[in-house]
Amino acid sequence: MTATAWTRTEFEGKLRERGRSYHIHHPFNVMLNTGRATPAQIRGWVANRFYYQIAIPVKDAAVLSNCPDREVRRGWIQRILDHDGFEIGGVRDPGGIEAWLRLAEAVGLTREEVEDQRHLIPAVRFAVDAYVNFARRVPWQEAVCSSLTELFAPEIHQQRLATWPEHYRWIEPEGLAYFRNRVSQARRDVEQGLAVTLDHFDTRPLQERALEILQFKLDILWAMNDAMALKYGVTP
Repeated sequence: MTATAWTRTEFEGKLRERGRSYHIHHPFNVMLNTGRATPAQIRGWVANRFYYQIAIPVKDAAVLSNCPDREVRRGWIQRILDHDGFEIGGVRDPGGIEAWLRLAEAVGLTREEVEDQRHLIPAVRFAVDAYVNFARRVPWQEAVCSSLTELFAPEIHQQRLATWPEHYRWIEPEGLAYFRNRVSQARRDVEQGLAVTLDHFDTRPLQERALEILQFKLDILWAMNDAMALKYGVTP
């Protein structure tokens, strides 16, 4: 006999409980946000996370390509504009990828060495590519569900904004604009992604599948930090 579906409130609570596995708790991230990272470790993190940043709009384009719902597409396309940037009707936003490159410059990297991926760890590439490939091949609702690590993202960005200026005064403050922008953007994105997930995953088997998908994405982010910790070490 199939178990009864959780209510929307119960289901959302189950999704939010997965935040215990978010990489905010990874030793490498804890090191970064408590002021124990060396410049080389910070640069390594910024250079490797760039590959994730440029993959996000590709992932979101995969969601759009599989989604027949016009209303969902009209909302979801904003995510691509947020990262790739846009110039429409005289309004210009350079986007999150450009903001990340400015962060790279602020920590002492050149655009060239970040964009040519010379510092990219193979395991980070593998993890990010696995996420993009997942979004390409699964039903669009499952790809949307995988984005719900955004539930936990505002806290990690706020931590960086609160601690980095104090601990890493050598980093130009303007370089932290990406984190400031993502605090509000992530909250907005969560509303859409959560609504789709709560609407679609409405039976217990589907809800359990959603939890598996969210855990998969959490594992992707954790594995990226594992790879960087192995490469650059974790300062005690």
